[in-house]
Amino acid sequence: MISLNVNGVQHSLDIDPSTPLLYALRNDLQLHGAKFGCGMGQCGACTVIVDGKATFSCIVPVSAIRTRPVRTLESLGTAAHPGALQSAFIKHQAAQCGYCIAGMIMRAQALLDRNPHPTEQELRGHMEPNLCRCGTHMRILAAIREVAGLPAPQVGAQAAEHVTHAKAAS
Repeated sequence: MISLNVNGVQHSLDIDPSTPLLYALRNDLQLHGAKFGCGMGQCGACTVIVDGKATFSCIVPVSAIRTRPVRTLESLGTAAHPGALQSAFIKHQAAQCGYCIAGMIMRAQALLDRNPHPTEQELRGHMEPNLCRCGTHMRILAAIREVAGLPAPQVGAQAAEHVTHAKAAS
């Protein structure tokens, strides 16, 4: 018998201790936010928060969780009442196919729980392990920036500076 604390609720599951956390969440607890992407901890579609840290649930056996609390997308809000990050992702149209979005939101939530106002560098570094194959990374970052109260990067100023340096070099 495996005991898991998921979204503040204690569960006892009669499963093999080597079962990946992702399968326990989806198959046994019917929590479908985390998705199977690669099964190797390389894409982030399965990201949940374990003891405050973004975790690839596809490669962590349930036996390794022990008493550490697990949070899934379902803990943040509902379709009728989305949480702050979920609302920002909707507002910024951060999802295209949507497959990676639960993992992106959970990775972002882990960062904002630890540091509500990260720098742009901290934000980008923290989000780097998760992949979006549709290419909505800029919208994802914009949504997280909004919740964190970060300004949008000054892309135009950087481009103008690059052009000025290029003209000076020629």
